[in-house]
Amino acid sequence: MEMKNIPFGVTDWEKIEEVEHKGEQGSAFWKTQEFGGIRVRFVRYTPGYIANHWCSKGHILICLKGELHTETKDGRKHILKPGMSYQVADDDLAHRSSTKTGAKLFIVD
Repeated sequence: MEMKNIPFGVTDWEKIEEVEHKGEQGSAFWKTQEFGGIRVRFVRYTPGYIANHWCSKGHILICLKGELHTETKDGRKHILKPGMSYQVADDDLAHRSSTKTGAKLFIVD
C-alpha cells in the first residue's frame, strides 16, 4: 500500500455517521472514511453477528473490544481479542467473521 496525497488530518469518529450492514445474523455498523483510495473503518458488530458472505478483500484489522471469530475458506479458525490483529492481502484467502459477544474493530483496506 502506498499512501500519497493525504494531508495531515484528524478524524473524530464520534461525528461520523454509522451505516448498518445486515449479516446472516445480527448487524455490522460501519463508520467509514476514504483517504487517497484507502478505506478506513471503525466497525461495530452486534452480539450474535455472523457475516453473510465470504470476503476476498485485503485488510489490516485490529480488535479493540469484544471477541472476533474469523474463519478462513481453508477451514482454519482464529479468535481475536482486544489488542490482537490480522492482515490478509486482496484475493489471498477468503474469510468471514462472527462474534458471540459483539466486537469493535478498526480496519484499513
